[in-house]
Amino acid sequence: MLKDNNNYQRSGTSSLYQCNSLDLSSTRGRSDAEIPHNNNVTCHICSHPSSTLQSLLSCIECNMPPLKFCANISWLFTDLPEFSQRIYAAMSAGFQAVEAAWLYDCDIQELQRIKNATGVEVVLINTPPGEVKAGELGLGAVPGREAEFKQGLDLALQYAKALNCKRIHLMAGRVPVGADRTAVATEMEATFVQNLKHAAVVLSKEGITGLIEPINTRITDPRYFLDTPHQAAAILQKVDHPNIKLQMDIFHWQIMDGNLTQNIQKYFPLIGHIQIAQVPHRDEPDRAGELNFTYLFTTLEELGYQGFIGCEYKPTASTLDGLGWIKEYWRCNK
Repeated sequence: MLKDNNNYQRSGTSSLYQCNSLDLSSTRGRSDAEIPHNNNVTCHICSHPSSTLQSLLSCIECNMPPLKFCANISWLFTDLPEFSQRIYAAMSAGFQAVEAAWLYDCDIQELQRIKNATGVEVVLINTPPGEVKAGELGLGAVPGREAEFKQGLDLALQYAKALNCKRIHLMAGRVPVGADRTAVATEMEATFVQNLKHAAVVLSKEGITGLIEPINTRITDPRYFLDTPHQAAAILQKVDHPNIKLQMDIFHWQIMDGNLTQNIQKYFPLIGHIQIAQVPHRDEPDRAGELNFTYLFTTLEELGYQGFIGCEYKPTASTLDGLGWIKEYWRCNK
């Protein structure tokens, strides 16, 4: 579908977009054959002249592929207790792909059966968090826990291979309780880099991409080690392996740094996955908040983003009631 910055217009919280895909007033209601060959119509998006309606619709200069979304079933459809039920619900709602944080309490063969039965793609899982009761949230950057990190990576890899999942979020973990972040930063970074280098070798053999995600320390998790895209980019430079990439959660990036346009453009070559939620309440993209997702989606389209965008937000009411924004996007991009 042809589109430009004006193609989607803000229309309140019930719908993120109104679709105005083409302005063809001179050709409205007329077939390609009815348009005289010498009657030049111009694509109002890229100003590329086209002698026929068909060539206009095929305009290469502005025919950007639509974005691909996946349902985060750790956040969406949570009224259903089982992940297998949530996969079915995501499929019924129109999603062709899902992501999840931790599936490790689920039977791997049952998940595999559901995936095959629905045809839904599993695009991302996390490494195990460690000892949740002890307050752990990942082990990648935690000194002294290297063996447990590797064990968790092996478990994640087992699930990823069974589900044909091509991305694993390698969780960094938290600064130890009572420790000064500045005092332990060098040691934690060195641990993270070494663990990521190990993961890079293991995952590259399976064709799987490892991801690191900055999580904001202002609201969500004050002790999380990796909290800005700048820190993540510096670590990726030290790891220096093409299959370890950056997971951009726009919610976290906005809270920690803002400046989203420049940061997205600057770090776009490093990005291997994206997640979204409105700021500050981490709800649907079309709710009132700090972020203009009309603009952000157009920016990602213009950059040629081909990966998935995970819907990792807390529904204001039910998941289905809050999906109007994505159904409108899908309708405008058929």
